[in-house]
Amino acid sequence: CLLQLFPSDTGKVDGFTRKSMRKAQKQRKSQGSSQYRTQSAPVELSPLPQLKDAPSTEQQELFTQKLQQCCMLFDFFDSVTDLKSKEIKRATLNELVDYVSTNRGVLVESTYPEITNMISTNIFRSLPPSDNPDFDPEEDEPTLEAAWPHIQLVYEFLLRFLENPDFQPSIAKRYIDQKFVLQLLELFDSEDPRERDFLKTILHRIYGKFLGLRAFIRKQINNIFLRFVYETEHFNGVAELLEILGSIINGFALPLKAEHKQFLMKVLIPLHTAKGLALFHAQLAYCVVQFLEKDPTLTEPVIRGLLKFWPKTCSQKEVMFLGEIEEILDVIEPTQFKKIQEPLFKQISRCVANPHFQRVATNTNYLKLNPMTC
Repeated sequence: CLLQLFPSDTGKVDGFTRKSMRKAQKQRKSQGSSQYRTQSAPVELSPLPQLKDAPSTEQQELFTQKLQQCCMLFDFFDSVTDLKSKEIKRATLNELVDYVSTNRGVLVESTYPEITNMISTNIFRSLPPSDNPDFDPEEDEPTLEAAWPHIQLVYEFLLRFLENPDFQPSIAKRYIDQKFVLQLLELFDSEDPRERDFLKTILHRIYGKFLGLRAFIRKQINNIFLRFVYETEHFNGVAELLEILGSIINGFALPLKAEHKQFLMKVLIPLHTAKGLALFHAQLAYCVVQFLEKDPTLTEPVIRGLLKFWPKTCSQKEVMFLGEIEEILDVIEPTQFKKIQEPLFKQISRCVANPHFQRVATNTNYLKLNPMTC
């Protein structure tokens, strides 16, 4: 309130800087996206018998009961309530992970809707806006998911479910569908890097097992990047999605489809203009080089695209561009090099002569050129 009453204040109110006040507010606020859950007070859970102790004829029914029990959500912002029930659910999730990982024949058709319902109930939720509007991923600590003790185990269960030898995509596709994938992709905007790491692995498994979802997944990732470049300039999971794409591009069949080439020129190259390029440049450069190794004729439009977006006032980004050019020169073919040598060396000469950015000039001098192309 003081900041609103005295907007001309130089930045301190009662000894606190604005940044300190934001940090204090952040500590008072409940962390994580579970604050957007809407559920009535949970019923106290009672422990069920262990699956390993149940007769084989009763294990399937008990497995279903445990899945349904794990659909109960708890408030992790309150550290003193529902402690017994939270621990029962955590132990049950651990047991489910172990059961699916070590047993065969547990994934019968009737369990698929129960499994996907439990997973969806726990992980799909609205992500909150950042507590810190000036959040810098390179300097600030991310907001961690408060319900991680349960959500982590649900992600682990989903991963083991997908990797189980008895997993049948023909049955699972009724439940792991386009809506499921869309909700999964939205979670990549989570500030919690632990969650994004799980999502990366899980989406890659889904892409590999569900052939009918592959084009849809690529299209939706394309849409996320377009919104990021041209609208929001904010999305926490760009690096993870690019890492998945690097593997996908590596598996593209030749000749490359027109949609793949368009994605390279209309999405990947413009991504170089992002303010936070340093957070995902390594993955982005890898994707670009993968395209050029697949189809060398793309070298000229890619180089000219990079030259078009070459940074003029940011030495850090210019050094990254130079590093990417060096990676491209390692795989470039002599016939393609001749097409871009003049504009490329004009840009390199400007970097060498740059009087303002010593680091740029130094890195340019150390630029390695492939002798086979020169």
